[in-house]
Amino acid sequence: MFEIKVSPGGNRPIYLQIMDRVRQAAARGKLAVGDPLPSVRQLAEQLVVNHNTVAKAYAELVRDGVLESQHGRGVFVAKRRQVFSAAERKRRFDDALDVFLSEIVSLDFTSDQIQDAMAKRLVKMTAAR
Repeated sequence: MFEIKVSPGGNRPIYLQIMDRVRQAAARGKLAVGDPLPSVRQLAEQLVVNHNTVAKAYAELVRDGVLESQHGRGVFVAKRRQVFSAAERKRRFDDALDVFLSEIVSLDFTSDQIQDAMAKRLVKMTAAR
């Protein structure tokens, strides 16, 4: 089963961390189309968070087309589909990049270190698809 880890003391809200982890796992191929995710209650117990936190993350991921909810069966990884306009994709990209870079820069990495690590990860991630 897919394991999610979050940082309760971090700057990013838990529900966003859950969303990030699910998106990352799907992008890296750790979660395939149709794979089930833990129930809201199961994941809330695993992470020791309120079930509303998990429910909010799942609802946002369903809204974004990353997950699909099947009444009475659970939540599953959805088929990849393009549901966003070019402008919305660009806005989401910029938002994600801002969050990522603000975190990395605060850790005092140099521009060269960031670019090198990004290039290596991108090659690794795209090769897994």
